[in-house]
Amino acid sequence: MRSLIDGFSYPLRAIRFIVGQPVLWRYIVMPIVLNIIVGLALYTTLLWAGFQATETFLVGWPVWIEWFVRGLLVIALFLGLGYILVRFGVVLGSPFYGRLSELIEERLRGVVRTAPPPTSASVMHDVLCALLFELKKFLLILLIGTPALLLNLIPVVGTLLATGASVTLGVTITCLDFFDPPLERRRLSFRGKLSFIRRHLPASAGFGLICLGLVSIPFFNLIAVPICITAGTLFFCEYDNLSR
Repeated sequence: MRSLIDGFSYPLRAIRFIVGQPVLWRYIVMPIVLNIIVGLALYTTLLWAGFQATETFLVGWPVWIEWFVRGLLVIALFLGLGYILVRFGVVLGSPFYGRLSELIEERLRGVVRTAPPPTSASVMHDVLCALLFELKKFLLILLIGTPALLLNLIPVVGTLLATGASVTLGVTITCLDFFDPPLERRRLSFRGKLSFIRRHLPASAGFGLICLGLVSIPFFNLIAVPICITAGTLFFCEYDNLSR
């Protein structure tokens, strides 16, 4: 239980760490600006398109039904876009997050990693690697998420099993998102990254649960990603030292 609670504490630790390290702020501000631009564009565009569609589809229906459908649409878009924005944020911000994680590790371990200055080619490489990583996570979601949905066909207990499987999958994907920078620097395979999560249970489960909650909050998720990236690097450095 202590290990699980310890996993929950990392986002708060990350905020304290960021506040005390002004040199890291530029690697956080730029991705947040990108997230806000993309987020506002998606939220406003899709909400406007959704409201236009409901007005056309619900012509002649009672006003209360129209407002009820609009409310459901807003909730669905916020939840769905929250997931999409995290995916966009991780990919678009990958060059910044990689360097952010590297600098955090340097300060925690006192080892300076000499990295060449970023170029357009290196930034493109980082984005392509992030896209490939997203594809692997998408395949994992298909392989586990599809059978999990079918569990709902089992009366009573099936819904509980499906919910448990969905939460477990969400926590795993979240851990992969935010542990990735330090793990990728060590050239771990996708299975190796999953193995890191498994070895450090239940702390990694607590970490994944709290970060999954943070990135699911509408609008707050626009700034939650760099906080969780920082938290993931702090987690890696501490638990990697313990396992040595």
